Amino acid sequence: MNQLPEYIGDVPNVSGHEAELEQVVARGRARTLFADSGRIDFGSIRSATAIALHQHQPLIPAGGGDLRTAALISNLQHMMHNQHIGDNYNAPAFVWCYKRMGEFIPQLVGEGKSPRCMLEYSGTLLHGLRKMGEDHVIDALKTITCNPDYNWAAEWLGMPWGHAVAPSTPVQDYRLHVKAFQHHFAAIFGWEALERVRGFSPSEMALPNHPDVAYEFVKTLVDCGFQWVLIQEHSVQQVSNARHPERPHIPHRLVCTNSKGETASIVAIIKTQGSDTKLVAQMQPWYEAQGLNRVELAGKSIPPLVTQIADGENGGVMMNEFPGKFMEVASLSSHSANPMMNASEYLEHLFAMGIKESDFPEIQPIFHDRIWARIQPGDGPEKLAKAIAELKQEDGRFHMEGGSWTNDLSWVKGYDNLLGPMEEASSLFNEKVLRPGVSTDHPSYRNALFHLMASQTSCYRYWGQGEWTDYGREICRRASEIVRRDFA
Repeated sequence: MNQLPEYIGDVPNVSGHEAELEQVVARGRARTLFADSGRIDFGSIRSATAIALHQHQPLIPAGGGDLRTAALISNLQHMMHNQHIGDNYNAPAFVWCYKRMGEFIPQLVGEGKSPRCMLEYSGTLLHGLRKMGEDHVIDALKTITCNPDYNWAAEWLGMPWGHAVAPSTPVQDYRLHVKAFQHHFAAIFGWEALERVRGFSPSEMALPNHPDVAYEFVKTLVDCGFQWVLIQEHSVQQVSNARHPERPHIPHRLVCTNSKGETASIVAIIKTQGSDTKLVAQMQPWYEAQGLNRVELAGKSIPPLVTQIADGENGGVMMNEFPGKFMEVASLSSHSANPMMNASEYLEHLFAMGIKESDFPEIQPIFHDRIWARIQPGDGPEKLAKAIAELKQEDGRFHMEGGSWTNDLSWVKGYDNLLGPMEEASSLFNEKVLRPGVSTDHPSYRNALFHLMASQTSCYRYWGQGEWTDYGREICRRASEIVRRDFA
């Protein structure tokens, strides 16, 4: 299978090779890829620790003075060129943060240590780094991704290419984001590296809780070949009793049923609550794991897995404290009773013991218990909409906006002036491109998709009204304009 070109024209390779993707992902799912090379005696360890680093920079129309004509560049590039403004002076440090795991892991392995880290980089960040000429960052990441001396220690997670939040992104677009990331990742790191991308990290840890959207979210991940998804602890509830997970350090099974009665499920690794950057920067999950012992699951004794994810660059603790602490803990944990492990490696060991997905406790998104107490799966979308409206009227805390990092941040309220253009761009793309079946390797398809995905980045709905919503609306305008022009 030939290596994909990273760019086609000036646009990253985000579509056109769907058949090859399916073959590669299926081949990867059939193989044991981490457990053997990790060399951990799973039967004797007491617990394990998994950490993931979330790395992202959006694209913004800031490559020029006029918003409507400015080049679409990485926010990191804008920071780099304007270091006198605000905290933009952090730009060089951010570049170092994006690169450093590519240096830490080879150093530790060379010292005989057994480090682990999961990596989640948005497509917009990878594209931005390349366009900025920061090729040394990509090269360092290639070392730990493609070199078998190190790739057992670094596990990449899939994500939506443009860092879109699942609860408020049209389901057909979200699927395009997921496939686009797989395309782009394979084009940078190769098909073999894509085989090892088994876990999925939702942007902003946002899990849909509308039953129909949640079902489509899980079905998208399963259809795209993912084995497991990272879930925020307070965004789910146990199916058995509607409580938050009582055993968060073992895998669960996320089960979502829609209004038509269809069900989809996927393994869920639970990220526990807490101040994420501080927890990871100071490697708190490992210290927590040291206080845990093996537990029983399906009649077998297994080590619990303490899992955390954090921004890999934001904040002084992440920029300054993490390197030393990671190196220290990687040394202390290596070949110990409480090693660092990556989630896919951990699951491979569980399955080798004879544990099955059906043995994991079942969870569902928050509030599903209240919905299914009123209607039955299969009652249809109209009865579902009526039940949701009644529950909202009865309880102001009830919502269908999903769960994410925090309970007090909405991706919908106060953003009507951005959500309207987003919905228009999505609707146009669906009507003019998807429904007519335009070939996914057509240059205009790829260009329109690139702009559509860039317009759905969560950052435009994170900082409130102002410059960032203006950025989002402008990219939406460009996406709609491209569709109207090229698919009239």
